[in-house]
Amino acid sequence: MDLRELPLRERKKARTRQALAETALRLFTEKGFEATTLDELVDAVEVSKRTFFRTFPSKEDVALATDNELWSVFLAEVAVMEIRGPVTAAFLTAVRTALGRMDDGWAERFLATRALCARVPAVEAHSLRYCNDTTRAAVERLAARLGRDRGDVSLSLAVEISIAAWRHAALTWTDDGGEGGLPGLLDRLDHAFAAIPSAVTVSA
Repeated sequence: MDLRELPLRERKKARTRQALAETALRLFTEKGFEATTLDELVDAVEVSKRTFFRTFPSKEDVALATDNELWSVFLAEVAVMEIRGPVTAAFLTAVRTALGRMDDGWAERFLATRALCARVPAVEAHSLRYCNDTTRAAVERLAARLGRDRGDVSLSLAVEISIAAWRHAALTWTDDGGEGGLPGLLDRLDHAFAAIPSAVTVSA
């Protein structure tokens, strides 16, 4: 979203959030997650600890700000998009839309975040919990849109399969150093989702 579209107060909050997220990722990458103190981070951004905790619940959360950028937009899109056909197709459309709304530096930050997760077990564990929370939120929003119970096993599995396809695309892309940039990630995403029908019928 263009920050200029927001009221002044919200623009200030958004800029503070962005500054904290970008500075944290840089410090965590350069110095290490554990070695970087919260005092160092807030001093670098020139904000108070109170401001930090109004913006992010923890160091792990600020480390995963890039993930939050994507999935917040994704969930907002799911809440308003027209849904026709398979849920997996709707999921892909929503992810593609969310990726299209990321800023020019998002892909680079995402790669740095994945590298941080690989090095820091606490951040990786937090990432997995965040993924679980996002999955539940996606199921709930899709259930509300489709008039289904959120405990519907078919809907839950469709979302879980979609998450697995996203993870496959994202992990192979990051393993290859972000080859092709964001268009390269989108190509892998399309390929992974195209493989879903054959994947669920794989047999010995």
